[in-house]
Amino acid sequence: MAYFLLKTEPSTFSLDDLERQKRTVWDGVRNALALKHLRTMKKGDSAFIYHTGDEKQVAGIAKVIGNPYPEPKMKDERYVVVEIAFSRKLKNPVPLSAIKARKEFTNFPLVRLSRLSVMPVTKDEWEAILAMSK
Repeated sequence: MAYFLLKTEPSTFSLDDLERQKRTVWDGVRNALALKHLRTMKKGDSAFIYHTGDEKQVAGIAKVIGNPYPEPKMKDERYVVVEIAFSRKLKNPVPLSAIKARKEFTNFPLVRLSRLSVMPVTKDEWEAILAMSK
């Protein structure tokens, strides 16, 4: 199993929206590096849902429930989507400021490549963020 982080503006689509809908197609990714990461996702992987904008925090977890496939709204094979399902909210959301304050996150894409919307998360980073949320 692999781990990822998916960024979203909560006023557009939030973790609460995902919880209500139970599942969704994660689409609209246009950045080449983010698309590269999206293509590596597999059914069974887990993803943090990160709220951008005023919140700037890891809010919860989703499960990848389908392998990537071409984005139906686009006629260009470069664009792919994955289906995700709500897993759970974090007991305490983890703010970006807390992540940036810890040395083990120096190379974390969320810190280094702040505009990237889809990124891998190492197992150590995943476990550290989960520990920070308790």
